[in-house]
Amino acid sequence: MRDAAARSHFAAGPTLDIARVGLGVAVRAGAPKPDISTPDALKAALLKAESVASIPESATGYSIAKVFDRLGIAERMKAKMKAQPTPAQVVAVVAKGEAELALFLMNVLTVPDLDVVGRFPTDLQQDVVFTAALGASTKEAAAAKAFIDYLKTPDAISVIKSKGMTPG
Repeated sequence: MRDAAARSHFAAGPTLDIARVGLGVAVRAGAPKPDISTPDALKAALLKAESVASIPESATGYSIAKVFDRLGIAERMKAKMKAQPTPAQVVAVVAKGEAELALFLMNVLTVPDLDVVGRFPTDLQQDVVFTAALGASTKEAAAAKAFIDYLKTPDAISVIKSKGMTPG
């Protein structure tokens, strides 16, 4: 929404940040959860893990690679990485026990076959923000505005939270 060319596709006026979702860690349901509460704890957990599933060739993978760089473990993590083509595959290989840890956006990791360990520590976190705005050429502006207004209600906020995201 900060890019002028992209912003031109939306009607003039305010935008609404609907939800934020950060990077997180999950394990197979029932598996022990490592401590990831601090950057040092996350680093230790990543180095101890036999294998890690993610999507290196994605925007999220790029963010995770930057975290590995900041922790000074980028080279060591390459050998542990089990690259997957889709978020569903990240979940599947960890659920089947083919990888020990799943690293991805929290909303992807919040599924029955995985136990969420938690978000990356605040110092390492990079949130994706979901923003709503009316389309510049919308033919149903009142309905679109009503939907955006609904996304601020307690019912919608409850769903957002249940999917591993933070409202607003």
